[in-house]
Amino acid sequence: MDKFKGALIVGFLRLFALLPWSMVQRLGALIGWLMWKLPNRSREVARTNLSHCFPELRGDPLDQLLRDSLQQIGKTFTESACAWIWPADKTLRLIKEVEGLEVLEQALASGKGVVGITSHLGNWEVLNHFYCAQCKPVIFYRPPKLKAVDDLLQRQRVQLGNRVAPSTREGIISVIKEVRRGGSVGIPADPEPGEGAGVFVPFFATQALTSKFVPGMLTGGKAVGVFLHALRLDDGSGFKVILEAAPQEMYSEDIDAAVASMSRVIESYVRRWPSQYMWTMKRFKKRPAGEARWY
Repeated sequence: MDKFKGALIVGFLRLFALLPWSMVQRLGALIGWLMWKLPNRSREVARTNLSHCFPELRGDPLDQLLRDSLQQIGKTFTESACAWIWPADKTLRLIKEVEGLEVLEQALASGKGVVGITSHLGNWEVLNHFYCAQCKPVIFYRPPKLKAVDDLLQRQRVQLGNRVAPSTREGIISVIKEVRRGGSVGIPADPEPGEGAGVFVPFFATQALTSKFVPGMLTGGKAVGVFLHALRLDDGSGFKVILEAAPQEMYSEDIDAAVASMSRVIESYVRRWPSQYMWTMKRFKKRPAGEARWY
C-alpha cells in the first residue's frame, strides 16, 4: 500500500510540474481555500497556533489570516512540486530579487564553516536551489514517510552537486563534521526538537521548545551563521531571497540566550510575512511544565 501511495503522490507532483506557473499559483490557492472551507486537522492546528501567537486577533481578522495562510501553504505545496521535478536552473529563474548576498559571500570567504539557517517561511525548496547554487552545502532534512517520495527528494535536492543529510544520528554527525572542516550546511531551525535537544524560549506571545543544534555549532565563533529565506512576491511572479548575518548573541556561550536570539530573528521574519509561515506545523506540541497541551 505504501508503494502505491508513494507512486500516486509522485505522479501528482509530476502532473503539477507540467502546468504553467500562473496555473501552479492558482491551483495552490484553490487547495488552500479548500483547506480553509472544509473541516480538516491542518486547519484546526493552524487556527490554534495563530490564536495563541496573535492573541490580539479575534473574529474576522483571525479568520482572514487563517484563510490567507492556508492559501499560501497550498501555493507552497504546488510550487515545491515544481522545484522537486524541474531542472534546478528553471526553478532558479523564479528568483527575481536577492537582498544581502554579500553576507553569504563574506561568510564563505571567512575560512570557517557556514551554517545556513532557515525556517518554514516562504518556499524553502526554492531556497534550497538558491543556496546550493552559491556553494555545495549539506542540506539537513526530515525524510518523508513514503520511500518513493523520499527517493525523489533525495535525487532532486542534490541536482547542483550538494548533499543531503536526514535527521538521524548519522545525519546530525555528518552535518557537524561538515561544519568543523569548513564546509557549508543548511538547516531549518524551527521544527520542534526532542525535549533534551531544545530549550523553551519566547516565540510570539508564547514559549516554544526550540533546538539548540544551530547555536551549538556557532558557539564561540566556531562557524558563521547566515539566515536565508525565499519569500513569495505579491504578484505571484516568483520570489525574493533575503540573507542576513546571525546576530552576535547567537555566538554566545550562554546557550539559552543564543537560542532565544535565533528565535527572535525567525519571529521578525514571520511577523513581516505572517501568512507565508507554515502554521499547520505542530510547532508547539510540547509545553512548559504545568501548561495544557494545545493539540
